[in-house]
Amino acid sequence: MTSIEPKFKTASDFLLQSIKDRYSYNFSWLTRPIIQYPQDIVAFQELVSQVKPDLILETGIAHGGSLVLSASLLCLLDVMEGLDPRQSPRKVVGVDIDIRPHNRKALDEHPLRFKMELIEGSSIDPGIIQQVRSHADGVERVLVSLDSNHTHEHVLAELNAYADLVSVGSYCIVFDTVVEDLPAGSFPDRPWDVGNNPKTAVHEWLKSHPEFEIDKKIDNKLLISVAPDGYWKRVG
Repeated sequence: MTSIEPKFKTASDFLLQSIKDRYSYNFSWLTRPIIQYPQDIVAFQELVSQVKPDLILETGIAHGGSLVLSASLLCLLDVMEGLDPRQSPRKVVGVDIDIRPHNRKALDEHPLRFKMELIEGSSIDPGIIQQVRSHADGVERVLVSLDSNHTHEHVLAELNAYADLVSVGSYCIVFDTVVEDLPAGSFPDRPWDVGNNPKTAVHEWLKSHPEFEIDKKIDNKLLISVAPDGYWKRVG
């Protein structure tokens, strides 16, 4: 049996303890809480810088931190290309089944609101899917981030709804695949668990979609991430 490299064992131990301690709730991005690990935030920044998307589609808004992160990165891309961010068509579209009034108010008042489109409703409702997809019409480079309901069936439905929008060379990111690697019963108040989560959906969906491949280089360098096997590159 091949032994686990010490660095992976240490990272795994940290991840398990940090999830118990709700570590991801410690951070914010430009004033809005962002429920992500710093490693995944940095990885997302690297991918946006690499892909230079014209559109980022996100499912799951919560407090809006990830939406603000995307908006800020798109503004930076505009500036680096000599564009006025307010005139550039780049934007992030966020969809959530319940955008709570205080979160909507905070986002509506945020200086980067002009880069954000907010859509309230289930990400797998046919009408919402049509509304979200309309923002991708005529867009050259699209990046997709899925981080809403983490059950197998919901994530599978999101992949069927949005993954084809990802442009070749860009990425689809599926968050919280780590649920499959945690002890069973880690989320007693949620409908997902070992055997029913984003990672199980990822592996089922990829069986019939060779145009995507898991970018293992990202997992291997992050070590600590809530999205192992969740960073996919579209290669065809």
